[in-house]
Amino acid sequence: MSAAAPAPIRLHGLTLGYDRHPAVHHLDGTIRPGDLLALAGPNGAGKSTLLKGLTGEIPVLDGRIERPDEIAYLPQIDAIDRSFPLSVMDLAAMGLWRRLGPWRALRRTGPAVLDALATVGLSGFEARPIGTLSGGQFRRALFARLILQDCRTILLDEPFTGIDARTTDDLLALVRRWHGEGRTVVAALHDFGQIRAHFPATLLLAREPVAWGPTARVLTPENLARARSLSEAWDEDAPVCDGARHAGPPEPHAHSHAHGHSHAHPPLSDREDAA
Repeated sequence: MSAAAPAPIRLHGLTLGYDRHPAVHHLDGTIRPGDLLALAGPNGAGKSTLLKGLTGEIPVLDGRIERPDEIAYLPQIDAIDRSFPLSVMDLAAMGLWRRLGPWRALRRTGPAVLDALATVGLSGFEARPIGTLSGGQFRRALFARLILQDCRTILLDEPFTGIDARTTDDLLALVRRWHGEGRTVVAALHDFGQIRAHFPATLLLAREPVAWGPTARVLTPENLARARSLSEAWDEDAPVCDGARHAGPPEPHAHSHAHGHSHAHPPLSDREDAA
């Protein structure tokens, strides 16, 4: 296990998007070391975009991110090509590339790979081609890869979507174990019941922050209704706002900007993780 303490992730007036059109904007706050944080919101709320921005996969349009050098990231399952001729053991062993480089010394690391596969319930699957796995088995193999990456910060995009209840329970137990080890885990999720049961903190997005703090205070009927309203009013073709007008902590009063709608960021007192 990695011994170093995780570093915080700090967001400063962050706007992310594609082709200069923002998909999530004006986000300020700190994901603290050891946080177990859910990203919630309607479809298209910017959850996946935020995770990609945190990994550096997409550029920052405005503002900035302070993040750790090493982050383990699990994208949505449909973004992964399962046709590549890899065995389960090869897929899991890819988590060691950061330390070993591709294909180097794999024989000496075999026991570590076998242990990771055993942890996720895939003992005996080592030689199976990944294309023959069920959705739940493939997700288990990807979690084995995350184990071997051994990062202190772990980002998960819809990690439990489309898999059976037993696999979900097993993988949630692994997430809780990571949290108990002091790792930072951020997961984009759509199941509010799952969030309430297992994630103590939540960031509710609707292309902009709606609420950020303890889950019970964030996932209220009022906040969820506001998230739906903001999502429905979003202008997909809007340009990036003038970041200079939104520098610093959000104010509790309403304001208008170039996205074509008015909104109010939640008061700082309602966002305990705000920077």
